[in-house]
Amino acid sequence: MDFKQLREEVWWANTQLPKARLVTMHSGNASGIDRESGLVLIKPSGIDYDRLGPDDLAVVNLSGEPVRAEMVPDGIATTLRPSVDTVHHVLLYRKDPSLGGVVHTHSNFATAWAANGNPIPCALTAIADEFGGEIPCAPYLDNQGENIADGIMKHRTLAPAILLANHGVFAFDRSVREALKAAVMVEDVAKTMWLATQLGGPGVLPPEEIAKWWGRYHSTYGQAGSTPGD
Repeated sequence: MDFKQLREEVWWANTQLPKARLVTMHSGNASGIDRESGLVLIKPSGIDYDRLGPDDLAVVNLSGEPVRAEMVPDGIATTLRPSVDTVHHVLLYRKDPSLGGVVHTHSNFATAWAANGNPIPCALTAIADEFGGEIPCAPYLDNQGENIADGIMKHRTLAPAILLANHGVFAFDRSVREALKAAVMVEDVAKTMWLATQLGGPGVLPPEEIAKWWGRYHSTYGQAGSTPGD
């Protein structure tokens, strides 16, 4: 997609965060990268979602610095400051060239698992499908420098998402739409697995079964030309 389309896609993803009850007030953020220009679109800091328009998205380079309008492919640059989480987003894009979108939330059930420093066990076929195993939980990481991005890269698995102990959720994938889907599914399965623990504890799927579900979902699920879960 071109830069204008990416702007609309990143704006749309941000508007879906409160609708999916993944954020409250102006917490959380979604971003997307245009690899051709090396520019990232991200929610500005402290702006409520119902006040956010596509042209309000901050545009930064891969150093996290805002860029002037004449450097932006669609010629639009806001004066609003980018999210305080921008550094983590751009570092993830730098460390993993396959990423096209990143979403950060503090969604309730997933963050409850993170508050206890626990991964979400793979006891559902839906978890095997999307995440290829348990959803990992990185140990506590402070917000200085590259600590969060380095911790995500160190502790991530096949899953397009990770919990950060005492913090929240980062989801990431080839596009911002896929990253949003992962963030929504993290919260959904986090709630289901929490309910399962109230019934005495879930039974985790064997590795060979997880691999079968993951393989099917990422090879034959959906329509030709679609991505899993479309």
